[in-house]
Amino acid sequence: MTRHVGVLLPWANRIVEEELPQLGGPGVVFHYARLVPASRTTAVDASFWHGLRAAATGAVDSMRHLPLQTTLLACTSAGFTGGPALPPGVVTAFDALSGQLHQRGFAHIALATPYPEAVTRAEAEAFQARGITVLEHASLGLDDGYPDIAVQQVLDLCGTLSRRAIEDSEALVLSCTGWHTLAAVQQLQARIQKPVLSSNLALATYIGPTPPGAAP
Repeated sequence: MTRHVGVLLPWANRIVEEELPQLGGPGVVFHYARLVPASRTTAVDASFWHGLRAAATGAVDSMRHLPLQTTLLACTSAGFTGGPALPPGVVTAFDALSGQLHQRGFAHIALATPYPEAVTRAEAEAFQARGITVLEHASLGLDDGYPDIAVQQVLDLCGTLSRRAIEDSEALVLSCTGWHTLAAVQQLQARIQKPVLSSNLALATYIGPTPPGAAP
């Protein structure tokens, strides 16, 4: 049985289209619509996030004639930074991450992001509001250029997290759909011997044969 999935993409994000087809499994067809914020910017800030959310209504309408089972907003930070309401049924990457953590019973995590420090702290607080404690977080401090981040940079960033935080956490989370993480996930899991969950992996899990509901 073919599963049709709508994916709302920030207009400069190219990583999702590279990674999701590797993760969706047989019988999954992705239909993409790009979100162009009114600010026409790509750096993460309020005008960008709110612009993506505002553009979601038109993007969903552009796919109204497709037989979609799920519609995903493939941006993690737009899921915890507020802004205009999303169309009914749209699931953000942050919802998918939170839902996957709840489903697997992971209440304590370590968090790594490419975001500015303030955005990373906001995400940690958003996780806390959903009953998930971020024991420690690390960030690259970047507000743009995420597709150009090398896998080694991801590995080095995670290496700055303390051994105590890794030992006490139940999983390591790599937040953001816009950086390459698949190769890093494999290496990190071998290194820390614990689950490593990325935003795109969470989206792929959400659209699996038995998708979990969005986080409460």
